[in-house]
Amino acid sequence: MTTHNFGKVAVLLGGRSAEREVSLQSGHAVLEALRRSGVDAHPFDPAERALEDLQHQGFKKAFIALHGRFGEDGTIQGILEWMRLPYTGSGVMASALAMDKWRTKLIWQAVGISSPRYAVLQADSNFDEIAETLGLPLIVKPAREGSTIGLSKVHDKRDLAEAYRLAAQHDALVLAEEFIAGKELTVAILGETPLPVVRIEIAGELYDYQAKYVSDETRYFCPSGLADELEAAIKAQALQAYQVLGCEGWGRVDLILTAAGQCYFLEANTSPGMTSHSLVPMAAKAVGISFNELVMNILALAHVE
Repeated sequence: MTTHNFGKVAVLLGGRSAEREVSLQSGHAVLEALRRSGVDAHPFDPAERALEDLQHQGFKKAFIALHGRFGEDGTIQGILEWMRLPYTGSGVMASALAMDKWRTKLIWQAVGISSPRYAVLQADSNFDEIAETLGLPLIVKPAREGSTIGLSKVHDKRDLAEAYRLAAQHDALVLAEEFIAGKELTVAILGETPLPVVRIEIAGELYDYQAKYVSDETRYFCPSGLADELEAAIKAQALQAYQVLGCEGWGRVDLILTAAGQCYFLEANTSPGMTSHSLVPMAAKAVGISFNELVMNILALAHVE
């Protein structure tokens, strides 16, 4: 693979989602890696520039380092498809599905992939009944946000309505989900290959925005410490969960492994973080793929339908 074949590359970063700041960090890390590898790469913030500039300024490929809405939900992918501009990551349908945790669950359930039990919440929901049905504690979250924005852990059913209101500030579609105790795991996928499992240990009780992006107390283990046979089985399940949504290029699947050995899949990420705290680079490093190589491999998979 030679770098000059890529032509002028736009690194899409920032955007206008609630995850803008994380996206800026990811995008600049990607930009620097591409430039170190000799790629003619340039930052492009869709919140500050007209998307038509991608065509007018001669870009040949787009590396999507946007997170959340308008970057990870199929919208930017659709625009790039219209422009016939090859881009990294999953296509329109898979991006939209993976961003929507409710519809992701419906598809996973249809093919027998375990995910925590849940209820869709509305302002007039019977919160007491939902708490009784799903049990406490509960996780309440917007269905179409990332980075655990708007997420709460509810221990008392009297707090469920307030948790709903917090989540509803970010999305009209809100889920209440049974809390599954176990090991926090994530599986990065590059092309069609699952990378080593990363195990996450948090200092608090929730792997939230603070634990993901701010805290230095969150610990990551790769190798995961799981038995080889169990890790292989988890990677195979994660690949199935990823592919049944139509995901491609690269991504990450998050899950919980219970003490009984049961996997419960939480969500798929089609444009994962590429910051200093990010998990895909960590998994790649465990199999000898440097950050520069990872970014170049992802760019090489850029496509347009």
